[in-house]
Amino acid sequence: MGIVDRLKHGNGEDTSVISDRTDIDKVEDITEGEDIPLPYEYDITSYGADFPVDSLVKRLNEGKIVAPTFGQYDHDDDQIVGFQRKYVWSKLKSDRFIESLLLGLPVPGIFLVRDKEGRLLVLDGQQRLKTLQRFYGESDQQQRYRLRNVHPQFEGKSYSDLDPAVSSRLDDSLIHATIVRQDQPTDDQSSVYDIFERLNTGGVNLQPQEIRVALYRGAFADLLLELNEDPNWRFLYGPESNRLKDLEMILRFFAFYYCRHNYTRPMKNFLNRYMGKNRNLEHQSKDDLTETFCKTVAFIKETVGKEAFRPEGALNAAVLDSVMTGIAKRIRRGPIQNCQEVKKRLEDLFSNEEYITAIRSGTSEEGKIKMRQQLALDAFRDIQ
Repeated sequence: MGIVDRLKHGNGEDTSVISDRTDIDKVEDITEGEDIPLPYEYDITSYGADFPVDSLVKRLNEGKIVAPTFGQYDHDDDQIVGFQRKYVWSKLKSDRFIESLLLGLPVPGIFLVRDKEGRLLVLDGQQRLKTLQRFYGESDQQQRYRLRNVHPQFEGKSYSDLDPAVSSRLDDSLIHATIVRQDQPTDDQSSVYDIFERLNTGGVNLQPQEIRVALYRGAFADLLLELNEDPNWRFLYGPESNRLKDLEMILRFFAFYYCRHNYTRPMKNFLNRYMGKNRNLEHQSKDDLTETFCKTVAFIKETVGKEAFRPEGALNAAVLDSVMTGIAKRIRRGPIQNCQEVKKRLEDLFSNEEYITAIRSGTSEEGKIKMRQQLALDAFRDIQ
């Protein structure tokens, strides 16, 4: 009987949690459902502002408003590849948004965060802003953004093709922005994360890591993207996640490898704090992080394979954070020669009832974290 079977038969209930959102790649992560009261009292400044469209585009071009992106407009596929959800906004949807402004129709507002450098960081509304930036951008005739399937008077036109009265109306159209700045605490953006998570209730909600890469943009976020392309990691994890769950798993490994003794619930805030504090690689260098991660995933791929994080079926986040940490700590002391023993120790770990308890439910509880981390560390510590 496999681990998941044992979990199902332990008390007559299926306590495993596998997300029904296909974009999360069916990662078994019970922490996604945790609902814990906010642990902080925040000092926050929040206000609204109405920006003319041409002013927004000008600020985007000057870098005063920053819309982080992992993608760009793909002219070959005629689609817009966005950063936040890493999903595509169809050309039709982009054109309809611009058409709404040209017709004087109301459009949704945007959500901005003022960072310590004074820039405005886009948390919600990136697709709209990037669409406007592309429409206003002028390049050669073939690359111009031209409207399709819109009102006849706008059909096939780029920004420079619009009648002056129409382009002026677009320039002067207002988009409302909610602007937030966290004054306290100063070591992370936890309040902004919580505010945005609570506001993020419509459509296809952003996932935690999608919010983090915007809030904590910097050298560490860039490194996570780079490491996510590692072929050994891709083999272990599987296809690239459309919702950045794979990046979150890398972040989670680093957070427990370096800071597991500082863990407190909820999991998302633990990861927020670690990513915020190491935003510009102040605490762990790029070389240290890269070496630790790449050596670990290469060894696991060669000795165990995909089953290392999959006791049964889907990738189990609680297994990943403990097994990777345990093996990485052992590798740090030197090469492992007895690879067969690693596989045996892993099988023993998956048969350990205490370990099963620590990955079956309440996986973000401090006691469960400590238990499975310690069991994994003990399992691999003395392998030659």
